[in-house]
Amino acid sequence: MSFVRSHFRKLSLIILAVAFAFPASLIAQTHVVSPADLQKQALSATQARDKNIQTVRDFLATPSAQKTLRDAHINPAQVQRAVSNLSNTELAQLASRADKAQHDFAAGYLSTLDIALIILGVALIILIIVVAS
Repeated sequence: MSFVRSHFRKLSLIILAVAFAFPASLIAQTHVVSPADLQKQALSATQARDKNIQTVRDFLATPSAQKTLRDAHINPAQVQRAVSNLSNTELAQLASRADKAQHDFAAGYLSTLDIALIILGVALIILIIVVAS
């Protein structure tokens, strides 16, 4: 029995010696994201969100969008305010669609009626999402 205890103690001492031989910070650094990387990711996400908000707001601020919203009895200012309440995914999707619609309209692929329907669709999506959340 004392032979087993003796070996157990020696084995325990060896394990502890090996564990304390390596600095904990060296082991932990292989699993941790650096603060600089976290800051870059946060900045990138913030910049993408700001760009998407601006894209949607610019789309809704065009004279044709303002007229379309007023004709549909939708308060353009309320829609503009609601844009910032959307999630990053929702914003990215709407910004992409708004950008495509503007390019298609400028290229002559869409009529005035088409762009008006897209504007109403975007505004209604924004209001529905904001009211539902």
